[in-house]
Amino acid sequence: MTPPLPAKRPLTTVDIAIFSIRDGRLCVLLVKRPSGKDEPYPGRWALPGGFVDLENDKSLEDCAVRKLREKTGVASPYLEQLGSWGDAKRDPRGWSATHVYLALIAGPEVKPEAGGNAPEADWFPVADSGVAGRLAFDHKDLLAAALARIRAKVEYTSLPVHLVDEPFTLTELQRAYEIVMGRPVNKAAFRKRILDAGIVESTGEFRGGQARPAELFRHARAAERLAYFPRTFSPRP
Repeated sequence: MTPPLPAKRPLTTVDIAIFSIRDGRLCVLLVKRPSGKDEPYPGRWALPGGFVDLENDKSLEDCAVRKLREKTGVASPYLEQLGSWGDAKRDPRGWSATHVYLALIAGPEVKPEAGGNAPEADWFPVADSGVAGRLAFDHKDLLAAALARIRAKVEYTSLPVHLVDEPFTLTELQRAYEIVMGRPVNKAAFRKRILDAGIVESTGEFRGGQARPAELFRHARAAERLAYFPRTFSPRP
């Protein structure tokens, strides 16, 4: 017989900051909290997430993958654990700890799905450190941390390749970098670094008119999920 635990368990959840580029802007997926009188932060928007399922989630990542599928219907090509937050005040229901992941999704066809206890789900454009309006719990801080992480990583990694639909042109990939960075980059230097790193491969196809068609690329299947560059990208002169 298993002896009783010496202390109470805190509430344990997983929250996900899911990012995508939509209409030329970096967006995050938010879900609306239910409006019941006993619900914390009723009607507020929040990052998607929920309690760890002790029967079905074998790990925190399992919980994140499950929640991602529930809200988008797809698996993300990039999922990273951002960190953990916890204290006695972040959730009015009791001492709470959440483990936060960030995910990247490409494709405007990905439609957010409401479900469970979330009556609505939608994409919100981000600016500065978050979105317009107040979020539930401490999700304003969680979102700010997620944005800071991807904006830092985009300067020296191949992260944005997971934000563009395949096949893509190098111009489209460069644009994804610029949207996340919030600034333009030097075109020639960008292309050289991307091609030298071997993170993309040509499909052998082209898009556009006969005069100057653009070569199409995809994520190199043999490449790592995330490639690192020795220095940051140069701004456009």
